Amino acid sequence: MSKVAVVITDMFEDSEYTQPAEAFKKAGHQLIHVGLKSGVTVKGEKQGTPVKIDKAAQEVKVGDFDALLIPGGYSPDKLRVDDHVVRFVKEFVESGKPVCLICHAPQLLITAQVLKGRKITGWKSLIQDIKNAGAEFIDQEVVEDGNLISSRSPADLSAFIRACSKKLK
Repeated sequence: MSKVAVVITDMFEDSEYTQPAEAFKKAGHQLIHVGLKSGVTVKGEKQGTPVKIDKAAQEVKVGDFDALLIPGGYSPDKLRVDDHVVRFVKEFVESGKPVCLICHAPQLLITAQVLKGRKITGWKSLIQDIKNAGAEFIDQEVVEDGNLISSRSPADLSAFIRACSKKLK
């Protein structure tokens, strides 16, 4: 089965992590949590869901994984200031491997400068940022453009999980 990198830090949107993670694990996929520092536990913003970071971003390579999951919340904004995380995300998008992103996750792709000419969706406060990054914003529950699978919010989780799961098979 697939080995999925989950790029995450404190204040992630709990449901945007827990629901896809549960579905992916149930399907037999392995999740490796990638963050700023290995061994620390980060917490979700609303329910305080604990997630232990397996590897720091500077310790991982795209070749070690089959797919990438980026939950939303404040986590992507906190991660986008770290050069190692941005490099990893940029290389992942450029690799052509599946990148599953929801809500505020496009912030990391904007910083990595990999959205020009792409179609994507995300949280409504990011619409102008997405357009400024050279992408076409599409307001629907799931947008698939090559290896990018994006959704707007927790309300879209069922469709998001279905679309991402298809790419992981």
